[in-house]
Amino acid sequence: MLGMENKKKAHKPKGAAARAARQESPKPKARTTGQGPSRSASPAKVEEAVATGPFRAGFAAIVGRPNVGKSTLVNRLVGTKVSIVTSRPQTTRNRILGIVNRPGAQVVLIDTPGMHRPSTVLGRHMMDEVAQALEGINLVAVMIDASAGITREDRFAIQRLRHFPGPVFLLLNKIDRISKPALLPLLEACAHEKDFAEMIPIAALSGDGIEVVLRQIIARLPEAEPLFPLDQTTDQPERFLAAEIIREKAMASTVQEVPQAVGVIVESYEEGPRLLRISAVIQVEREGQKGILIGRGGEKLKAIGTAARMELEALLGTKVFLSLLVKVERDWLSDPRRVRMLDWRRQLEAMAGDEDTADVGTSAEETDSDSDLEPETEPEASEEDPDLD
Repeated sequence: MLGMENKKKAHKPKGAAARAARQESPKPKARTTGQGPSRSASPAKVEEAVATGPFRAGFAAIVGRPNVGKSTLVNRLVGTKVSIVTSRPQTTRNRILGIVNRPGAQVVLIDTPGMHRPSTVLGRHMMDEVAQALEGINLVAVMIDASAGITREDRFAIQRLRHFPGPVFLLLNKIDRISKPALLPLLEACAHEKDFAEMIPIAALSGDGIEVVLRQIIARLPEAEPLFPLDQTTDQPERFLAAEIIREKAMASTVQEVPQAVGVIVESYEEGPRLLRISAVIQVEREGQKGILIGRGGEKLKAIGTAARMELEALLGTKVFLSLLVKVERDWLSDPRRVRMLDWRRQLEAMAGDEDTADVGTSAEETDSDSDLEPETEPEASEEDPDLD
């Protein structure tokens, strides 16, 4: 059971932290973006992951308060986007697996929602996801934003790991936003919070130090066979990654209460030989939120659809026809059953008929919309949006 830490044990920075405080962190190796329906890595990556000698494999959860850069780190290490990123708090709502294959090792990273004291149905769901992510894994890495120092929320996250039986790393992220002389005192302050197995300064956005993190994780994994095929980058099906990317674009284009009220369900996902057709519903709680998402003359919804389509085409390597519909589902975030359906695993169960929840999202009182939008299908050159967090 997760609990609170009663006393703090001070120690000096050690291992990777001490080395990183004395010298520049190594740059990340080049990576390729996986394509295809299985979210596969490139053939070169698969060949690279096959090595002689004992193979190591295991699970590592990345935890921390909201907006410290957990998803950015996971995407960087995996080498392709498996978790969405925005500057809005609590963007990650479910645990997301990102599979990293290296010579002689496979690391299954678990991206988690930001740890906080929940006061809503959604918040409780997110903290349940964190608790589940900590079950049966090999180690945990708690991330802190170096530019903000150690906050009360950071201490809350650290204390929640009090009874975790395995190694606990500290990842001090965004070190590119502080001066070098400030790094060592910050590491020493962090050392007073817990006896961390490793303390590693990184800049997840630029990639500085992330290979150090990976090497240290691999060193503590058990000898084991690969847990997933060597060409797989996540266990998340593509149709649900598509829903997340649509939600990412909707959240990034709105302000105030609208981003938190957005949920996306993919109603159809039809793969053809030359074209992928996706039909998705963006659900909100209020008519006013619906109007903001659609925008004058549908311009904002069109921009959301175009941005999502371009990124999906780049990720999946095929032309995409995307149809979006905005619906009002009053107070859906206060309904535990609907909030649980944010998890793609439960959506799969519903689709398979295992649970009587297949009609979630279509039974609300307000479901009218004239916002059906079908962005053009011609491909456009695009670059993946930079991670903001």
